[in-house]
Amino acid sequence: KEPLYLELKLDDMRLTDEALLDAMVANPILINRPIVVTELGVKLCRPSELVLDILSSPQQKAFTKEDGTPVVDAAGNRLV
Repeated sequence: KEPLYLELKLDDMRLTDEALLDAMVANPILINRPIVVTELGVKLCRPSELVLDILSSPQQKAFTKEDGTPVVDAAGNRLV
């Protein structure tokens, strides 16, 4: 979990939705995650290769993370 999440004690189940939303507005890093919606579901895709789990068809080409780590090769084979 994001260290800030723990620092702000956002895991406290007594927090209201409004309090959580206020924390996210005040600290956008808490929601700096790609949220992907497909017909197979919704997923918070961090790390980015998690998106492969909810694609309706397999990745067809190479996919490399921003840091250069290969995730899918040119033949569409998942490496991670």
